[in-house]
Amino acid sequence: MSNETVIVKLLDKEYQVACPPGQQEALAKSARYLDQQMRNIRANGKVIGLERIAVMAALNISNELIQQEGDGNAVEDSANAPSSAQLKSLNSKLDEALHRFRQLEIG
Repeated sequence: MSNETVIVKLLDKEYQVACPPGQQEALAKSARYLDQQMRNIRANGKVIGLERIAVMAALNISNELIQQEGDGNAVEDSANAPSSAQLKSLNSKLDEALHRFRQLEIG
């Protein structure tokens, strides 16, 4: 089975992401969660730049995941929170998208 290309929006910017068949909804859910985290960070106004906002969001989400696994407490609104596997997959895809974004800035 080959991957399908899915377009996700983060902070009103579109990214094409390769996604295994059947995982499109999980990717979309993860992207919505990440987008909301990034918007919250941007609204706070202390972090500037897409890459820095993305890194801060990744750190915050990682911290939520570690706390959830460590003490058994659920992440706020856990019904809408992506699973650990979804977060790992999204993190990998975000790394890839940021790498492509950096290449566009350099070129």
